[in-house]
Amino acid sequence: MMLTGGLNWVSDPIYAILLDTRIYTVSAAHSSLADIDVGAFLVSSVVMTGRTGTNGVADADDLTFSSYTGAPATALILVKDGGTALQSKLIAYLDTLAGLPYVPDGNPIRVAWDNGPARIFGL
Repeated sequence: MMLTGGLNWVSDPIYAILLDTRIYTVSAAHSSLADIDVGAFLVSSVVMTGRTGTNGVADADDLTFSSYTGAPATALILVKDGGTALQSKLIAYLDTLAGLPYVPDGNPIRVAWDNGPARIFGL
């Protein structure tokens, strides 16, 4: 999608979802939210703000998710909102972020992106 012009990192509506990987196993064959069992979704962010794409490196403002109860969050996906699960395209799967796994404790969840050269991800 990114390499064919199907994504504008700066202007498209992009959000993040925390996942339970006991229910979802990442696969290169997955391309949309419809490929993920809804039972794996734990909590979604609002549309990400402050997004930049410089020299093939994606960055954005840090995220704050609402608190939730249930399973630990063990991965995060980035999604381009398409209005439906089938049209909402997967951008990235991240499971090595600082703070993961996150065990819900009743407080909002803050995801601070790496401030190093790779930021959120690089192409």
